[in-house]
Amino acid sequence: MRKLLLFAFIFFALFTKSLHAQYYFYNDKYYENEIVVEGGPTIGIMNALTDLGGKKGKGKNFIKDLRWKTARPSYGFYVMGMYKGLIGVRLEGTFGEVVGYDSILKNVASSTFGRYERNLSFKSKISEIQLGVEFHPITLFDFENAPLPFSPYIIAGVGRYSFDPKAELKGQWYSLQPLSLEGQGFREYKDREQYQLTQFNIAAGLGLRYEINSLISTRLELVHRFLTTDYLDDVSTSYIDPALFPNYLPVNLVPIAEQLFNRKAEINPNDGTKIGDKRGNPKNNDTYFTIQLKIGVTLGRQKR
Repeated sequence: MRKLLLFAFIFFALFTKSLHAQYYFYNDKYYENEIVVEGGPTIGIMNALTDLGGKKGKGKNFIKDLRWKTARPSYGFYVMGMYKGLIGVRLEGTFGEVVGYDSILKNVASSTFGRYERNLSFKSKISEIQLGVEFHPITLFDFENAPLPFSPYIIAGVGRYSFDPKAELKGQWYSLQPLSLEGQGFREYKDREQYQLTQFNIAAGLGLRYEINSLISTRLELVHRFLTTDYLDDVSTSYIDPALFPNYLPVNLVPIAEQLFNRKAEINPNDGTKIGDKRGNPKNNDTYFTIQLKIGVTLGRQKR
């Protein structure tokens, strides 16, 4: 994280210095530097695709299993250096929340192959800093009078994000990672390492920029994050033997883990879950995405 921030600081310091470099014609009213700086606030929504919740039937990939009901507000800021309106390098902070809960499947419970009856849920705050590149292909075309006010673009980048999945029990929220509900870090489950709450992701997406005037612009964009973990929701593999919890957890956490690792009995008191039964699907990592509106102020233009 520190190296990413240091690189970004040096990069944008150089961009700011370049504002005094050679100008060229932007339109009939303004000159523009080869590199301009743009920045401002962002607001939108954040949503996730994890093992929990979804739509009827078996769990499916991406849009086929997406529920907009689980979308939550997000916000942030960005600053970017743009070269001749073609390529931009930007630093962005994004903050929001992701949630998932099997109870959303109640109306289609008979078709969910036990996902509704699993009865698990989570929420997690997300804090992310991202270094990305955006490319505006329309700038490659020559417009005789002035640049078009709109520009579609593609985005790619790398981010460093933190998360902390929690579940509610009797009115209180508990962080799930310290509970090792699937045996993470237990000798009996050597293939299940404890996951880190701060990780890297890869971002990719599409956007549309609209220039209101020479100073103010807006952007609407969808950015998807590809993660290297399946534990954004703390659910991935199979049920373990709850008798192991006292061997690894502090005494005060044992009863909490015993109640949260398997919540089927809250719906069906005759639950017959066995050790090794499926709890999640480890074949697909979790993901999250944002749809955001950006308001940007551009520096680096001057009147002719």
